[in-house]
Amino acid sequence: MPFAKRTTPPAIGGDFSRIDGPLKVTGQATYTSDFHLPGMLYAVPVCAAVAKGHMTRVDTAAAANMPGVRSIFTHENIGKFYRVGIGSDARIDEKRPPFEDNIIYYFGQYIAVVVADTFEQATAAARAVKGEYASSQPDVRTLMLAEVTPSVDTQRGDANAAFAAAPEALQLDQTYTTPIETHNPIELHATLAVFDGTNYTFYETSQSIVNQRATMAQMLGVPEDRVRVMTKYLGSGFGGKLFPWSHSLLAGAAARNLLRPVKLVVTREMMFHNVGHRTSTQQRMRLSATPEGRFTSIQQDYVYQTARRETRKENCGETTGYLYSSPNLRVTAAYARRDIAPSTSMRGPGAVPGLFAIESAVDELAIKLNIDPVKLRLINEPAIDESLNVPFSSRHLKECLTTGAEKFGWSSRTPATGSMRRGGLVVGWGVTAGSWAARRLAADVVVELHADGTARVATATQDIGTGTYTVLAQMVSSVTGIALEKISVAIGDTRLPPGPISGGSMATASLVPATLQAAQAAVKQVLATASGTDGSPFMGQSADTLEFARTMVYRKGTSPGAGVPFERILGPAGINVVVGKGRSGPSQDDADASKVSIHSYCAHFVEVTWQPDTARLRVSKVLSVIDGGTIINGRTGLNQIEGAVVMGVGMTLFEETLYDTRSGAPLNRNLADYMMTTHADAPTIDVTFLDHPDYALNPLGARGIGEIGMAGVAPAITNAVYHATGVRVRDLPIRIEDLLKSEVAA
Repeated sequence: MPFAKRTTPPAIGGDFSRIDGPLKVTGQATYTSDFHLPGMLYAVPVCAAVAKGHMTRVDTAAAANMPGVRSIFTHENIGKFYRVGIGSDARIDEKRPPFEDNIIYYFGQYIAVVVADTFEQATAAARAVKGEYASSQPDVRTLMLAEVTPSVDTQRGDANAAFAAAPEALQLDQTYTTPIETHNPIELHATLAVFDGTNYTFYETSQSIVNQRATMAQMLGVPEDRVRVMTKYLGSGFGGKLFPWSHSLLAGAAARNLLRPVKLVVTREMMFHNVGHRTSTQQRMRLSATPEGRFTSIQQDYVYQTARRETRKENCGETTGYLYSSPNLRVTAAYARRDIAPSTSMRGPGAVPGLFAIESAVDELAIKLNIDPVKLRLINEPAIDESLNVPFSSRHLKECLTTGAEKFGWSSRTPATGSMRRGGLVVGWGVTAGSWAARRLAADVVVELHADGTARVATATQDIGTGTYTVLAQMVSSVTGIALEKISVAIGDTRLPPGPISGGSMATASLVPATLQAAQAAVKQVLATASGTDGSPFMGQSADTLEFARTMVYRKGTSPGAGVPFERILGPAGINVVVGKGRSGPSQDDADASKVSIHSYCAHFVEVTWQPDTARLRVSKVLSVIDGGTIINGRTGLNQIEGAVVMGVGMTLFEETLYDTRSGAPLNRNLADYMMTTHADAPTIDVTFLDHPDYALNPLGARGIGEIGMAGVAPAITNAVYHATGVRVRDLPIRIEDLLKSEVAA
């Protein structure tokens, strides 16, 4: 059975400030690169200057004689690294260990690492290391044709036949592309590695410390219990810090070989070729419909780039099978290998670029059919998940669309391009729907109640800036009534009970059942103490006759105000702390959860303004309506959606990593040339949470929301751009050259 409905206490659903906020704004929060240990050395990697070939020589002679240099490691002297085992719980995107051989697969691949007394000395020496190569022309083309036979992701009916049978006026056949995007969180990737002769400790920039431990242990060839990973605070990751990268291994091996702590912080330039990216995609969309707007077929054939030796999939068809109703549907995937660095997850992996194609195509078909874009989406609302033939656990996409339309004033939209004006500007409106999967991962949590009236909650997860510290405290408070300021949260250390990754919008939903279970178990310990301890006012009474609420122990049938504070039970009993443990498994192991389709949903309404005489485009307003289950913390939830929308603006207007076709080097590998959204570019953002609990995942009815805020933002903007300018942008990002084609006059 799904989790039982639970009365939501005051600690759940309010707008709570982050409990870690004061530490961050006062500079007391310690990030990985802030740690300084006695005897610490600094490591700086040396990167390959070619993208394809092999090294014939690495000249380290001059660098080795420079001041402060302790050692220079290459594939000849760093020692053995192992690969992660097939079927292992450990996960890594770049499966080839660093320095495995002398072959170069991408520009910037590490070929050496210099270790010195200071960062400046290590940097200077790294520049003096010279690589010699036998190289050949790399292939970094963005135009893609499938290099393998496409595989079928999802299929029902006969989409080809249904499309072919539809009149041309009821068909749409277009191709959409998205470019490579590079993660650029404020905090650079960093590792501080310590080896004491037996055990490793990694201070790490990680969105998954438990996975980081497993991966480091396997690749260093030691048991997991000899590896400890700590991430106390993270300066954002957006998926780029989800899985380990080569610099962590290099720091660990250097610490092992020198028996000194070694810190390695990648440079901003290395962020563009050593720690992943969102890969480029090319998607052909074919839709057909009845004159009334019912989809008769949906086809999506997508190709994504992958590194020469890797097979990571960008799952653009993730939402396609269930987002809209259609008796005939087919989604296929294929990849094209290029001489580029490995890709990785970026906020909304797969679904976000996939929705750009889907929701652009739906908008184009709506215009072709002369049906309002909101209405067309409502017409094709499915009753069940037609890809799995199971009901939805909870789905309020129609309400997202209708609520958003009402709040945005959609009924006043005139459909003709360039027809809406305000203050000398042309105004364009666009809309999209979106979705993101909701899952639960395994989690172990321990909750302690102390005799001084405080509590502690502990689990080996991490806070990547989304508010995990705060929501864990909220959940303990919801069971015990203890004020948030009296609850300490211990996370970010693999010595704690194993917790979930912070990715895929899964961390909070995964922690809910285990945390509530642990808090309730600790409460039971208090009640048992109250009924079985000499001197307790409840001595001799069955624990079943007692209740615990608002920090008070009291008899059933009375009120908490008539009870006794729990610390006055523990203290006189000579007990300093009682401990409750909770554990929950992954949703895929839950037979009941597998019987329903569990997702979050959204609708984005966007306004752009267009100045034809100066070709100036601005995203002026975004309204997002989110169906994400119970919102545990409205303030941090709002922050998540606002940040996702801003990323969506960047994806649409600015972000694109460009490559030199001769060298294979990223051309704009710095923050001067790689464009991202700034405060000046950010629109007014209005967020509405529907707050419908979904008890399929956990007893609070909460689903993740980190990704859903970005799902569909890009096509909502390009749909609005078409409405304003008459220019249909199918290749991101939008370029001024595209808009100059507009025939809309000032």
